[in-house]
Amino acid sequence: MHALATHALRLGDDALILGQRLSEWCGHAPALEIDLSLANIALDCVGQATHFLALAGALEGQGRDADRLAFHRDVMDFTNCLLVEQPNGDFAQTIARQFFFAHYQHLLFERMQAVQDERFAAIAAKAVKETAYHAKLAGEWVIRLGDGTEESRARMERGLDWMWRFTGELFAMDEIDSAAIDAGAGVDKAALHPLWDARIGAVLAEAGLAPPAPHRPVLGGRIGRHSEHLGHLISDMQFLQRAYPGATW
Repeated sequence: MHALATHALRLGDDALILGQRLSEWCGHAPALEIDLSLANIALDCVGQATHFLALAGALEGQGRDADRLAFHRDVMDFTNCLLVEQPNGDFAQTIARQFFFAHYQHLLFERMQAVQDERFAAIAAKAVKETAYHAKLAGEWVIRLGDGTEESRARMERGLDWMWRFTGELFAMDEIDSAAIDAGAGVDKAALHPLWDARIGAVLAEAGLAPPAPHRPVLGGRIGRHSEHLGHLISDMQFLQRAYPGATW
């Protein structure tokens, strides 16, 4: 696949898998307000995925649209980061995942909206407004849980610790990222890391939480090396198209 197509595919897969994960909370969140909030964030993510996957299909030039890329690939063909495929766990674990990823995604789209390639810039310009809200909501819940009861604080700490090991992959650069930058469509993700650290640190300080202990980064999602969790997620997500190939409604 062309480097730019892979670049778009990675962006789309991140959003698609996170959207699917968040949709699992629909009807199960601890309060109606957060139930609706998570459902709306999931819809935002699926919207982002639709745009990026459609662009990936067009750049690839093999006749695959966003739906075919979403519902007709096997697990090892997905290029999402490992963070977004992690299980929801309890509410605090979900918030930890959302907190880390939303701040990364917001920083990414802030810069991507200024790239030369108008196709990527246009998607990012719309998505940056959504991810600003996603990051704000997650940060508020980190503070609320971290500065709440002993139980909520302990759960928040466990959630942050579980997700922290997967954050290094967000900023890892490879030849696809370099090619995207050279083509005027990518962002230096490594340069976002200190900015992300500052944002994360500020929220954790307000919540009275210490940053998680350093972990050896867990990598592999970008090249199709995923956890077992993604296979279960995709089997649910792709069930209808697999059971009824070509079905339309």
